[in-house]
Amino acid sequence: MSVNKLDVVFVDVDDFYQTFLPAWEKHLIASGIQQRNKPSRFSVSEVMTIVIAFHQSGYRDFKTYYIHFVCRYFTHEFPKLVSYTRMLEFMLGILVPLYSYLTHRHGLLSLIRPSYRFVTTYAFLDIRFLKVLRSEKKELWDGSTASNYTLLSMNTVALSQSK
Repeated sequence: MSVNKLDVVFVDVDDFYQTFLPAWEKHLIASGIQQRNKPSRFSVSEVMTIVIAFHQSGYRDFKTYYIHFVCRYFTHEFPKLVSYTRMLEFMLGILVPLYSYLTHRHGLLSLIRPSYRFVTTYAFLDIRFLKVLRSEKKELWDGSTASNYTLLSMNTVALSQSK
């Protein structure tokens, strides 16, 4: 991805995130635990831009892309780059904003042609914080899951005609 296209993607992602963040924070449920809200030196928009650029780059794995391409050639575009392991931690936090951005972009592109489209609802659950009621029986459950995050699809909720 060229630098000009990267700038266009970053501006679009950043504009979306600035409008998305207040709406998202309004719907979050507080855990009741006081936490620091120290802003990171690497913005969410920059992380999302790097992830989008990776998927358009043709690299097979993110580690090679980040270490050998981003850290080498995009140091002027991203002056506050973080290490690869820190980048992976940031990527865990952008799942919902990135999904919302891509859905938003797909919705804008689908308005070009009037057609039927399916409206699907998704819910993201962080299963690390779910409390499980223990039964009195001595049943064994290893509790292993493929991921700490589970994506539930409520299939097709409605069929609407775009006009």
